[in-house]
Amino acid sequence: MPDLSAFSLAGKIAVVTGASRGIGAAIAAGLKDAGADVFGLSRSGTAPQGVTPIACDLADDAAIAHAFGNVSAQHGRLDVLVNAAGISLPAQSAESELARFRSTVATDLTGVYATILAAHPLMKTAGGSIINVTSINSVRGFPGNPGYVAAKAGLAGLTRALAADFAADGIRVNALAPGYVATEMTAKSFADPAMHEDRRRHTMLGRWGEPADMVGAAVFLASQASCYVTGQELFVDGGWTTKGLAISSDRKP
Repeated sequence: MPDLSAFSLAGKIAVVTGASRGIGAAIAAGLKDAGADVFGLSRSGTAPQGVTPIACDLADDAAIAHAFGNVSAQHGRLDVLVNAAGISLPAQSAESELARFRSTVATDLTGVYATILAAHPLMKTAGGSIINVTSINSVRGFPGNPGYVAAKAGLAGLTRALAADFAADGIRVNALAPGYVATEMTAKSFADPAMHEDRRRHTMLGRWGEPADMVGAAVFLASQASCYVTGQELFVDGGWTTKGLAISSDRKP
């Protein structure tokens, strides 16, 4: 039997942002199941069972500092940080488009960087792993939401930059890029028959993703199994970003 101990997170301290729902909640629960002591940050202050919830608005620098102060007071260190919090705002009037762009970038990019800066002193003591949840939007052009596309592309770039900056501290920085996953954020397209089918057909594996599909990759990037991996963006998208010619509907994936 292969030795799977490198995938264990036993004894590790982890923080997951956006832990109240969707991908963040699934990853928080998955890290806990792998053995980590997990703190889940969210605006609602809720988290999966067994995950310690902390109410935190990532647009509020003081709230971020307070949240990581709690982690420091209890453990004095941090081994894993997963930045899964994000927003995707609906289009409004033309007059509010710039405000929508700014709000999206403030949460999905600037807020992530603020979180990383708050976590960095706790991670320097023992090294560790930072995982930024990006998207297929980081490398593909999608219509109707330029702020989200720009923020995720920027987060991919930030991941590479911080991998270089933090390597001397023994901190690895990688990104996990989901494809179309059935969450509250994608509920509109998931519920629309035409949009749902269009996205399904563009996915090589022939189905939408589920939040649980992200857990294995997150545990890998958080654990010693990926100890020589940094500065990478791992796409967990069912083949969306690599698909070329459309596969006929009568062929099984």
